[in-house]
Order: sequence, then C-alpha cells, then structure tokens
Amino acid sequence: MPAVVRLSLRGLVLAGLVMGATVTTAQADVVPGGEGTGSETQVEGDRKGENISATAGAVVFDRTRNGAGEAAGPVTAAARWTPPACYYAPKYTPDQLQKHLEPIWEAESTGYQWDAAQRDRYVKGHPYTDFNKDKADEGYWWDSYVTAGREGQPGALDCDKPIFWVDENNDPPADIPQAVTPEILAQLAYAEIRVPSTEVDLAPEGTTKVNLPTWAWLDAAQFKPVSVTASVPLLGIEATTTAEPVSVEIEPGTPDAETYPASGVCDIRNGRIGEPYAKGKADGTPPCGVKYLRSSGDDSYELTATVTWKIEWTGTGGAGGDLPDGDFGATQDVVVQEIQAINR
Repeated sequence: MPAVVRLSLRGLVLAGLVMGATVTTAQADVVPGGEGTGSETQVEGDRKGENISATAGAVVFDRTRNGAGEAAGPVTAAARWTPPACYYAPKYTPDQLQKHLEPIWEAESTGYQWDAAQRDRYVKGHPYTDFNKDKADEGYWWDSYVTAGREGQPGALDCDKPIFWVDENNDPPADIPQAVTPEILAQLAYAEIRVPSTEVDLAPEGTTKVNLPTWAWLDAAQFKPVSVTASVPLLGIEATTTAEPVSVEIEPGTPDAETYPASGVCDIRNGRIGEPYAKGKADGTPPCGVKYLRSSGDDSYELTATVTWKIEWTGTGGAGGDLPDGDFGATQDVVVQEIQAINR
C-alpha cells in the first residue's frame, strides 16, 4: 500500500507557491472535487479558480494496479448498490472561503435574507467569526463534492450541508455520514475498478454442432486481482479496493441448450476458469461449457460470459471489509449447425 504523508495546510500552500501552484502525479489521478480522468494528470493550483489547497484536499486515485486495455470495463455491483454520488472533503482556507463567498453576496443574486444568514454564519460569530482567520493554521473549510460521472444522477445533490470547519487532526462532525473516510474512499475506488473482458475461448471455435459438447475456458493470465487506491494526502487517509475473480456464468443465448455444470456457473480453480480443450477429449464432459440442442439456422446464438468479482478493501488504521460483488460480462456469436448424416 502506498505510503501517506500528513502535511499541514500551511505547508501544502507554501509548497504550491514554490512549485508555481502546480502538482504533477505519475500514474495517479489527482481529482479536485472528484473531477478528472486518466492515469496521469497535471493539476494546476489555479485551474477553474481553485487553488493549491483544493488540490491538496482532493481525492487522488492510484490506478497502476488496475485492469487496462480497450476491452476492460467497470463492474456492476450486486443489489443495485452504487458508490456515493457525493461526499465532503477539505476545500478552502479561510482566505479562500472569503474570496469564494463575498462575490456571491455582493452580486445579491441569492437574496438579502440568504446573504445575511451567510454573513451571520461565517463572519459575525454564529458560529464562526471572520471566516476563522484566527485559526488559519489549524484546520480547513470542508464542502461537498459530486463524484466524477455522477453529475445529475440521484444522490448527487444530497450533500447539502453548509460549508463547515474541521480542526486539523480532528474528525468531521458525526452527523455528516458522507464526510470522507477510508471507507468512503474505498467506495469511490470501487467505481474506478476496471476488469478485463470475458470473451471465452470455445472448442469447437465459432461454429459448433447440435448435441456436441462445446468446451469453454478463459485465459487465466487475464483474470488476476486488480486494485485501485484512493487517498486524501491532506488528511493522511487512504483505502485500497481489490477485485478478485471467483466465477464465470455461461448463458448460451437460447433455452435450447444445456450448460456444464448445470447451473452454468464455473468456479475459478487454481487460477483457471474452465479447461482448455485438448485432442482426445471429444467424448468427455467439459468442466465448463455448453451443449446446444437445436441449430441456430441461418443466424447465431449470442453466448454471454459474466465473471463475478469478489471485492474487498483495506484502509488507514487497519480498517477494511467487504463491498458488494461486481459483475462484468461480454457476448459473442456462436453458430450451431446440424450434424449432416450421409446415406449410402
């Protein structure tokens, strides 16, 4: 697991000034506010009006141990579970919050009553005074972020708490369940997991015969555990989410077929899914495969192979546990022909 270094907010701001307010990460994705994609991203401290503290307080994804390639894709969680659509994390220093809010108040676009309530909250001591400038070296202002790709989806606007202060090295208020923690990071990393395609090798390949057992297997070299680490360097917390393949389900694409085993679910054994066909096994029963009972005619059947991935996480302070299993599948066409009998 990558090491995490805890730095003070002042140290991070000064570091950003020394570096020209630019942070570069190799093979990792710094995501201010949960935005941005790619395995290598350069984040400028002043981009979109954000500055180095927002970058430092952002979620960083390390995808160096993730699945890759054009055919790789995200898993679909069981029971319609999804990672959080929004969360809270550090965003502003006192000066930055002032620069963010005062133009809004001066524009008077949000109404006098709302503006007055905001000034009362952040300036006039109910509960904060002068944006907490007297505590500038002791903590950060936290605000909500929308998870990348979840904009406009249900839950994206659920993080509607007003901007709040958290002292450095303290936990956020207990009544804010979406405040970023190792477990929240693990869930965000879940959404970044990519696993390889599940197109199976078949024997016979492409075209098979009615009532002939067709062997199916998957290249075990592709089906190894993958993982993504999410961290917030400013807080010194992280979590690694790992997906490990456990089984593949074969769906023939027609009810006129039998699967091996009868459930259609082939467990992964000794790092292998199914068994490659070899000469001399034609009369045997494949440990993973299908037997079609009717010709596909001038068309083909669409066979689907779906791999189930067991997903676990570990995080800062020894935290960890299970997350919902994830599925990822692919389809392929199989032509099934009648066995031609020759009459003499």
